[in-house]
Amino acid sequence: MSVRPYLRRAGEGEAHWFVGSLMTVKATGEQTRSRLTVVEFINPPGFAAPLHRHQHEDELFYLLAGTAEFRCDGDAFTAGPGDFVLLPVGLPHTFLVGPDEPLRALQITTPSGFEQFAAEAGTPAHDRRLPDPAPIDPAALGHAAARHGIELLGPPPARNESTAQEAST
Repeated sequence: MSVRPYLRRAGEGEAHWFVGSLMTVKATGEQTRSRLTVVEFINPPGFAAPLHRHQHEDELFYLLAGTAEFRCDGDAFTAGPGDFVLLPVGLPHTFLVGPDEPLRALQITTPSGFEQFAAEAGTPAHDRRLPDPAPIDPAALGHAAARHGIELLGPPPARNESTAQEAST
């Protein structure tokens, strides 16, 4: 596989609405010899990801703007701009975006493949300025997740829930 250098400018890259958030692909497995995927996420204020675990990938976040609380295997980390979070493969985790502003972050998964899951489970974002027009179909999300080695373990947590649930799964 021959890989060539390239530049992805701000706003460039294949975009999808994925579980209510805007995702723009910056690097795919095809461009990294299957080593990693890089996407830019913009999650709305108050967004919370379903509790889940990756069976194949480590998931890493570099926060560009906003804040979030990351919960992983019983630990909780509050992160903001410039912070880096590692969520190792196999551990149950989720994150909750702060209530006051969107979270803008680079999400890196290694090895690659997350971009294929998000493309299957999401919808193309033809106009990035508009909110996601598609409701989330939990059954379709669960089937896509299973096909891509991601286990959905529970619904998104409420902000005041403790991390006990994550620690027990």
